[in-house]
Amino acid sequence: MKKSKKILRNLLIIAIAIYVIYIFINQQKTLNEYSKNTEELNQQIASEKQTNEDLNQQKDNVNSLEFIEEMAREKLDMYHPNERVYVDQGM
Repeated sequence: MKKSKKILRNLLIIAIAIYVIYIFINQQKTLNEYSKNTEELNQQIASEKQTNEDLNQQKDNVNSLEFIEEMAREKLDMYHPNERVYVDQGM
C-alpha cells in the first residue's frame, strides 16, 4: 500500500512539473510575440514621427514666398512676365 502511494505521489509530482514547464514555454512564446509586436510598433511610431516632422516643416513653409512661387509654377503653370518657358514636345 505504501509503495503504491509513493508511486502515485511521484506521478503527481511529475505531472505537475510537466504542466508547469508547459505553462512556462507557452508564456515565453507569448512574450516573444509581444516583443516582436513592440519592435514593429516602435518602428511604425518612428516612421509616423518622421512623417509628422515633414508635414510640420511643410506647414511652416506654406507661407514662404519660395513655396508660393513653386506651387504657382507647378500647379497653376504660372511664370514671371519676362520668363521664357520651353516645353519638350518629344514626349
